[in-house]
Amino acid sequence: MNPEAMDLWERAKKALHTAGSNLVIDDSDASASRAYYAAFYAVSALFALEGKTFKKHSAVQAAVHRDLVKPGLWREHLGEGYTQLMKLRYTGDYGVGQHIMPEDAEEAVTTAAKILRAIAEAQPEIFTGLEKN
Repeated sequence: MNPEAMDLWERAKKALHTAGSNLVIDDSDASASRAYYAAFYAVSALFALEGKTFKKHSAVQAAVHRDLVKPGLWREHLGEGYTQLMKLRYTGDYGVGQHIMPEDAEEAVTTAAKILRAIAEAQPEIFTGLEKN
């Protein structure tokens, strides 16, 4: 078992839970940010199984498209969703004068959950414990 992958997967699940909780308290910026990190940690866990690690968020995004979408392991909408989550996270974390709309935050949480489910379905013996949404 790959301890790095398991740690990242646990972080992904916690971040997804936090993203949903932030929706309840009406913090769309934080919710979108945590939704991105849920997807980021989950994708990083999947790549860690292959011994792949990345130093930049943009490198993970490129790997999603190059290694998952392009060869057909993921449908294009998941890759597009990952890219959208990355954009929302940037606005939520750094967008001075800009904020995430509640409906966009809800969509971010939904997208992150889809990405985590896709990863859990790809490696069900490894990536477990995902709540059913």
